[in-house]
Amino acid sequence: MPTTQGTSTGKTATRRTKNDAIKLLTADHAKVKKMFKEFEKLSKKDEDAGKEELAAQICKELTIHAQLEEEIFYPAAREAIDDDDLMNEAMVEHNSAKDLIAQIQSMGASDPMFDATVKVLGEYVNHHVEEEQNEIFPKVEKAKVDLEEIGAEMAQRKEELMEE
Repeated sequence: MPTTQGTSTGKTATRRTKNDAIKLLTADHAKVKKMFKEFEKLSKKDEDAGKEELAAQICKELTIHAQLEEEIFYPAAREAIDDDDLMNEAMVEHNSAKDLIAQIQSMGASDPMFDATVKVLGEYVNHHVEEEQNEIFPKVEKAKVDLEEIGAEMAQRKEELMEE
């Protein structure tokens, strides 16, 4: 288990370590957001090869991220916060994103709908990320869920999924 040397700030309540579940998910959110911005730049330059490669990377990242949430984080969150409506909405959003991912994976950058589909996926993801970070994550933190334990499990599972 990795240590968090030199990060002691005197605060213990919300101190984030490398394997904190919310920290891991938030890092994924930031990474994908950056990738969508990069896609937009490539789109303006009409760089089909770069767009296809980046879109494939975005789809892989989001697929793994969604699987981690659905297998590990969401069940723990659902149990801890007792807000089925919020968690159900998150699952519906995941399903919509998965549909868009499947569409993107079945087309090439030369498809006239390619850029628009990636853009809409980015908009869906941004909306979903905002809800997670502003509603689900604070409720989970308040419920005193063991974010270290869940995060360690997620980190291990992510490693497995990235190798597949």
